[in-house]
Amino acid sequence: MFLKKVDGPRAVTLPDGKVMTRADLPPATTRRWVASRKAAVVWGVLYGLMTKREAMETYGLSEEELASWSRAVTLHGEEALKATALQKFRQS
Repeated sequence: MFLKKVDGPRAVTLPDGKVMTRADLPPATTRRWVASRKAAVVWGVLYGLMTKREAMETYGLSEEELASWSRAVTLHGEEALKATALQKFRQS
């Protein structure tokens, strides 16, 4: 089996005990961003699976967009990333 050379770890352990690998990240061609895909990118960045810069380049995200996802997940969990719950978790 051939493993592609990548910088950084191939897998990280999340606080809930789950192991997250690069295979758990959404594909680089993702165009439809559901809450679970956004959360996977945020967790990948927060726990060191990929760098913030790498996430922004891979997924075509702006720094503000990634920061808002991170803030929502940190404050309210994955539920805050759902488009239908936007008003419920919006900061005033």
